[in-house]
Amino acid sequence: MRRPRLLAGLAGLALTGGLLAGALPAGAAETAAPTPAAATASASYTWKNVRIDGGGFVPGLVFNRSEKNLLYARTDIGGAYRWDQAASAWVPLLDHVGWDDWGHTGVVSLASDTADPDRVYAAVGTYTNDWDPGAGAVLRSADRGATWQRADLPFKIGGNMPGRGMGERLAVDPHKNSVLYLGAPSGNGLWRSTDSGATWAKVTSFTNPGDYRQDPSDTSGYNSDEQGIVWVTFDESTGTAGTATKTIYVGVGDKENAVYRSTDAGATWTRLAGQPTGYLAHKGVLDAENGYLYLAYSDTAGPYDGGKGQVWRYATATGAWTDISPVAEADTYHGFSGLTVDRQHPGTVMVSAYSSWWPDTQIFRTTDSGSTWTRAWDYSSYPNRSDRYTMDVSSVPWLTWGGNPTPPEQTPKLGWMTEALEIDPFDSDRMLYGTGATVYGTTELTRWDAGTDFTIKPMVKGLEETAVLDLVAPPSGAPLISALGDVGGFRHTDLSAVPSMMFTSPNFTSTTSLDYAETNPNTLVRSGHLDGGPRVAFSTDNGANWFAGQEPAGVTGGGTVAAAADGSRFVWSPEGTAGVHAATGFGTSWTASTGIPAGATVESDRVDPKTFYGFKGGTFYASTDGGLTFTAKATGLPAKGNVRFKAVPGRKGDLWLAGGAPDATYGLWHSTDGGATFARLSGVEQADAIGFGKAAPNATYPALYSSAKIGGVRGIFRSTDAGATWVRVNDDAHQWGWTGATITGDPRVYGRVYVATNGRGILYGDTSETGGTDPDPTDPPDPTDPPDPTDPPTPPAGACKVAYKITNQWQGGFQADVTLTNTSTTAWNGWTLGWSFAAGQTVGQMWNATPAQTGTAVTAKNAGWNGTVAAGAAASFGFTGSWTGTNPVPAAFTLGGATCSAA
Repeated sequence: MRRPRLLAGLAGLALTGGLLAGALPAGAAETAAPTPAAATASASYTWKNVRIDGGGFVPGLVFNRSEKNLLYARTDIGGAYRWDQAASAWVPLLDHVGWDDWGHTGVVSLASDTADPDRVYAAVGTYTNDWDPGAGAVLRSADRGATWQRADLPFKIGGNMPGRGMGERLAVDPHKNSVLYLGAPSGNGLWRSTDSGATWAKVTSFTNPGDYRQDPSDTSGYNSDEQGIVWVTFDESTGTAGTATKTIYVGVGDKENAVYRSTDAGATWTRLAGQPTGYLAHKGVLDAENGYLYLAYSDTAGPYDGGKGQVWRYATATGAWTDISPVAEADTYHGFSGLTVDRQHPGTVMVSAYSSWWPDTQIFRTTDSGSTWTRAWDYSSYPNRSDRYTMDVSSVPWLTWGGNPTPPEQTPKLGWMTEALEIDPFDSDRMLYGTGATVYGTTELTRWDAGTDFTIKPMVKGLEETAVLDLVAPPSGAPLISALGDVGGFRHTDLSAVPSMMFTSPNFTSTTSLDYAETNPNTLVRSGHLDGGPRVAFSTDNGANWFAGQEPAGVTGGGTVAAAADGSRFVWSPEGTAGVHAATGFGTSWTASTGIPAGATVESDRVDPKTFYGFKGGTFYASTDGGLTFTAKATGLPAKGNVRFKAVPGRKGDLWLAGGAPDATYGLWHSTDGGATFARLSGVEQADAIGFGKAAPNATYPALYSSAKIGGVRGIFRSTDAGATWVRVNDDAHQWGWTGATITGDPRVYGRVYVATNGRGILYGDTSETGGTDPDPTDPPDPTDPPDPTDPPTPPAGACKVAYKITNQWQGGFQADVTLTNTSTTAWNGWTLGWSFAAGQTVGQMWNATPAQTGTAVTAKNAGWNGTVAAGAAASFGFTGSWTGTNPVPAAFTLGGATCSAA
């Protein structure tokens, strides 16, 4: 779907507020909160996506041309993926990207090495303006994206900028694969690496950096940035193995000088004579066998716009140009982009009308190098269509958008924003293309030429690219309900299954806020964006069905919305000039609230149906009359950056507030008096979202979850003792860039947490733990509490077996899981496992055990709850660590002085 402003807004607002430690606030607390212990240990968690399948723009698909089924996809904000042929699913490759480098989840280009298929490269960076504070980088991998090394660039690149569907900007020399080229934006020109992407230098002989800007008057820098160098293509017929390819073609964002060539391996460059002008060359794809360079042109950079276009063929031997456009220029209302050659039959070429939004996109195909073309669909008798294909979206049924359009529109659409279009170089029947919401494909493509219908299906499983704006996990009904950018949101009745439909009636383009009635979870309310409105909707069946409410004058966007604890009333703070309003019933009429500023964030108390809360500009507000009047309460809270707060279920007036900015007040606060006072948790350096889940065993206070910085570490944290101590539940391999929009635990499953990302969908984590701690240290001992982990363990008796497995590894770091099995005939009451690292590795964070390391010697001591191991049973723990050079598995393990066997 369309996503320029939604995610730009996130970058400009949310993403600027969480990168560096902030100062302590003035505060309005009467007493100081306890200082949380440093979170140096991690819990044992496994992570999965809540399945939606797709949901965002896929601007690039890259097949490796020397190994069958090796295929990559790039997204504009959600990282890169590799296709797993056996599973028919995509594998995410950039989940290790952390908070400080969130911009590296935007991938502007990918390159797969044909000479060494294990090598893959990604040019990363999300925005070239100040929405993204970081510079771009080129990531390189020698194991197909399992681990990466990074080369920082001295400029920004923009995976979510205009023109991101052009390309590919990054290319590997097919004959000398230590040589790579990168086309840069913003006047930075053409860059080259001669050491497999480790270092980069500007190609000074290439003197045209491109001058095209989508909208020079845009003061934000988003549409006014120069597109730069937009693709690089090698002519593999002009080189031999081990020698740099002689002929290279480069596309430039310059309507008068769009294509250049070098015939001396990049030493000198010449503008191709006789080339068409007045257009941008989105793609340049070479058929070296027949000596043709095909070019797809548009009058704008896309991916949303483009009103005119052409397709040309350049004869590399003679320099002759031929206009082979499938449609006469005068008849186009779109540009051309998605461009591919069938490598098994190089005279077969396909191109897309990427910017044909209505009634549908169009795809053209030629089998005679562009002399004649056929279309994916034609009019039989307007407005009726004759399609060469059948769309089967049964695996992702929401792709119909619940629509029933009038012909010539259809649902599901063939696509839109179709700038990525590729025929499998090993299989002429297999074709994939990206859209604004999914990846479609077919394995029956050659039926096109026989005039027989072929089937197109989503080929997107595993690729999750939604931007998550809000999440709720009610105590009954569906386990999760989501508010998403671009696709509205879903009721998730099964986390492992694709929902049948997004929210409809109305269908918001983006849902900005969700809430449910705490004591009546069947009642929900949502608000969101919709041109012309309505922008608020209600459900009385737990989100299965919705109906629109009325809205007061002056509403321009969704804002935030809150439901009373019993569902009897609602408070809405929409975008625009309307201000905060309250309604009894389902929004048939609204009354303006007093005492609270327009644009305030609103939430409800989870016990008292007449109590609502608000926040704006460092001041907290409360209402006890159903949202009609608000009174200012605590001050001294964060006045800068994003702030999110929530009320604790089952506890009147119990509130947690997270947010701020790195150069101002920033952190986590707690109130137990309805917002009259707040105490800051001084050990939490930064926090951006707070949520609640089922209490730990033997605990009475809900588990807390936060996207935060604690103990100098950014991550997803959990507290089972009301914020006294925290444990990090993610690890360095699972960071997902920016996670500050929202977070919630599951009220029915202890340890389960739902994490919102900005482009990687909804992640949920489950823990193997079963233990917990009593949150009140003044309580008398609970006989059901787990053993004290500081007690000396009873030495184990008998034999043991150890399975040590490295589950993930990246440059300089790794994650390992260890299973210790009691193979004796008696139970253990406590254990300490020892081993030595042979290559100087060091343990970082450990979960389900307590680490100690002296030199190369390491011990892992049981946690309080897993010290007792029955005969034949096992205990498991895991850890992250660091390495240099090599990372061999330890050769031997000891337990109580005895050697354990290897599993």
